[in-house]
Order: sequence, then C-alpha cells, then structure tokens
Amino acid sequence: MGIAAVAGLVGLALVDSTSIGTLVLPLLMLLSPRVHVGRFVAYLATVAGFYAAVGLALVAGAGWLVDVASGLAENRPLRQAQLVVGVAMLAVGIFGDPRRWFGRRPPPRADAAPDRASRWRDRLVGPDATYAAVMGVGLLAALVEVASMLPFLAAVGIITAADLPVVAWVPVVLAYTLVMVLPALVLLGVRLALGSRLERPLARLSGWLTRQSGNALYWALAIVGILLAQDASSALSS
Repeated sequence: MGIAAVAGLVGLALVDSTSIGTLVLPLLMLLSPRVHVGRFVAYLATVAGFYAAVGLALVAGAGWLVDVASGLAENRPLRQAQLVVGVAMLAVGIFGDPRRWFGRRPPPRADAAPDRASRWRDRLVGPDATYAAVMGVGLLAALVEVASMLPFLAAVGIITAADLPVVAWVPVVLAYTLVMVLPALVLLGVRLALGSRLERPLARLSGWLTRQSGNALYWALAIVGILLAQDASSALSS
C-alpha cells in the first residue's frame, strides 16, 4: 500500500470521525455535568466494533471485484474516464453543489440530524441511561449512518484495491476504525483534565458539527477524487 493510499485512508477516517455517531453524540455525553467514563467508552467501542465488523466483511467479500477490475486496468479509455470522474469529484468536493456553479440554488431539504441527536442524547445522559441503552444508541447510530458514510465505503474500496494479504488488511481496517473514534477519546481526556472549564467550548463545537455534518460529504468527494485522478494519471503516463 503506497503513501498516497495510506494518507487517503487517514484523511477519510478523520472525516468519518466528525459524523453524528462518532463525534456529535460523544460530545453531548461530554457536556453532561458528570461524565460517565465507562458508558462513554462502551458507546465508542460499540460504534467502532460495528464499523470494524462491516469493514472486515466488505473487504473479505469484495476480493472478487478486484479480479474483475484487474482485467480492465489496461483499458486506456476506461482510465481516461476514471481521470475525468476523479477530477469532477475533486471539483465538487472543493466548490460544493454543482447547481451553485450556475447560479441555481438547490431545493431546501429538512435536516433531521439535530432533532435525532437530541432524542439520542436523552438515552445517553438522561435519567434512564444505562450501559445497555448507551450501547444500543451506538449501534443504532452506526446502522443509520453506515450506508450514507461515503468516506468509510471509499476506504473499503482503497483497502480492497491494495490487494493485501489477510494478515495485512485486517489490521488496516481495525486501525481505520480506531482513528475514527480517536478524536472523541482525545476530547474525553481533555474533558477529564479541564473539567467544567471545557463545557462551553464543547457546546459550541457540538452545535457547529451538527450544523456542518453535511459538509463531510464534500471532504470525502475531494479525497476520493484525488486518489482516483492520481491512480488514473499514473496508469496513463506509464
């Protein structure tokens, strides 16, 4: 696995680390006057464990796609199309919704993320919060988000395309999920060290992440676009 692929995986994992399930809900738990470390770790372990299981299953089952794609790797028109798609994804990732490029505003959509986060917060830090409830919310959050998390699916594609042996790609998948929850663990340590002095900055960060959660898609598109364009240009120039 090359440096570009490793850097892409780290970037995608950090994008994934800012989702509702991996950071916004943990931040809500850290805003509680008394942080329950055990339940916090149990929540993150549930989310990371779910993604690790899904990632391992996808990589293990997608090997046959690599065999099919390898026969097309030397097809120059397909490589040229890959380059165009990569550049287009990079452009969308940098400049946003293409409809805005021509002065057209995309139709407004209802964003249920803040309301959903509020409902889940009650189960995480409310009077009925238990280990079972916290782990249930973690599993539910992962289930809701996994199908729409382009960075995670792109990372699975990168790992699969690297054609690594099992003893190599299993640790890579596990490391990816660890990076996903690492920012939340760092914030836990900072929260425990600084106590209530961190509550106001965490509240502002939580609100900002909830409002900006949709922007993670554009970060993912930019990263995947760079990887696609770089791979295609290398193949075309060889």
